[in-house]
Amino acid sequence: MESVEVTTTAVRVEARTPAGRAVCPACGCWSGRVHGSYLRFPRDLPTAGKFVVVSLRVRRFVCEEESCERKTFAEQVPGLTRRFGRRTERLRSTLVSVGLALAGRAGARMTDALKVPVSRNTLLRLIASLPDPVTAAPRVVGVDEYAQRKGRIYGTVLVDVETRRPVDLLPDREANTLAAWLAERAGIEIICRDRAPFFAEGATRGAPQALQVADRWHLWHNLGEAAEKCVYRHRGCLRPTSVQPEEPSEEPEPEPEPVTSSPWPTGHRFAECTRAKHAAIHALLDAGHSKRSVARQLGMTLNTILRFSRATTPEEMFTGQWQSRVTRLDGFKPYLDQRWQEGCTNAWKLWEEIKEQGYPCGYAGVRDYVSRNLRGKPQPVGPRPPSARAVTRWILTHPDALPEGDQVQLKAVLANCPEMTALSEHVRSFGHMVAHLQGDQLPAWIEAVTSTTDLPSLRHFAQHLERDLDAVTAGLTLPWNSGVVEGHVNRTKMLKRQMFGRAGFALLRKRVLLAS
Repeated sequence: MESVEVTTTAVRVEARTPAGRAVCPACGCWSGRVHGSYLRFPRDLPTAGKFVVVSLRVRRFVCEEESCERKTFAEQVPGLTRRFGRRTERLRSTLVSVGLALAGRAGARMTDALKVPVSRNTLLRLIASLPDPVTAAPRVVGVDEYAQRKGRIYGTVLVDVETRRPVDLLPDREANTLAAWLAERAGIEIICRDRAPFFAEGATRGAPQALQVADRWHLWHNLGEAAEKCVYRHRGCLRPTSVQPEEPSEEPEPEPEPVTSSPWPTGHRFAECTRAKHAAIHALLDAGHSKRSVARQLGMTLNTILRFSRATTPEEMFTGQWQSRVTRLDGFKPYLDQRWQEGCTNAWKLWEEIKEQGYPCGYAGVRDYVSRNLRGKPQPVGPRPPSARAVTRWILTHPDALPEGDQVQLKAVLANCPEMTALSEHVRSFGHMVAHLQGDQLPAWIEAVTSTTDLPSLRHFAQHLERDLDAVTAGLTLPWNSGVVEGHVNRTKMLKRQMFGRAGFALLRKRVLLAS
């Protein structure tokens, strides 16, 4: 170092390389014959918020080896400079760390805060120039897919399960690509995967010597989906039992209201809807609710509540002769009314139910019927029946971890439906196999489930297990799983979204393999 000059905005350091010899980068021979010297100005990390510029005088040597193709070469300072480098090595490593962590635009904003401003393209070029990390051949590999563009483009991430580090990233999820990657690595002994057919085929073709292990979480998740379908199929058993008739009261029964003469028939849909709205509005008003409160509760406008409140009888609201017309929904209206009284108030769910029964039209007709005819009807008094998803969650939860209230409701549901009882027993026996790694009991469990006729979704799940029986048995026997792979899938998605989808697969692969 020869001198240091400090200004208000920068620090300039003048230095020269020490005297001696240098090694030719082409032939590796030492040379002490100096051809000349020149100045280099590599940027360095800032000091006290000021830019640092190094004015370095380096020498150019003449290669004394006659067979060498290079006649002259410039010396490099180890740990400080590299060929054609305009930054010091520590500044370069800092920019690389920022680029791996934040990618282009966000990384460029961070370099501005660090007083070493560079463009986003510079950061991306630095990342792309990095070599792939040198890793040993893995023994246990985890395979899973990730979405480059959800629903259209998928890739494959491979993780060393023992070291918990990503090994490689493949541009697609085809069986041929995975088989070619596995064929190049003969030391793989175990492959952890889900039950996707392309991964099973690729693992079988690329590494026939490896043992395939199906992930237990995916097995339990698939079982939960099958169990929910079974519960929904028997949703009629979720309704509470009929309420016992109350003891007769000593108070005299109210006299029936006199039948008023009306041109509207008793079963007319518009007349019945108007009568129901009139009764609901006047019942709330008699209970002491304000008109605005009634409007909020029934989802009506204030003007509608005012008109109904002024009418002493519903017949006063019959001001027009509406013509009833026959629609395709008429045959399903009794079922919709029954489900509404049972507590199902979701119009989309009601439409899906009658669609399974043969309703040919779309959702709009059901939505209009529910909003016009059912919204004003009073709901049944009593507890709402549990949903199919809630009952599925109770069945999938360990009995010791289930709250007391949920245990009571589950017992009531199982008491009303023997199919639910059988489903609960099958699910808990499978959960016992998963928790205690008892894969040898899987064939007996599959045989017991396939003989069940009233649980078709669970039977189909068991039949699918038979297609991949060896991998499923290994997954329920060995301690290996794909949990670490799922974590890297989420991390890959985060890195992909961080680049806003504008960077290619090569840059994403670099960041996945090199970012810590």
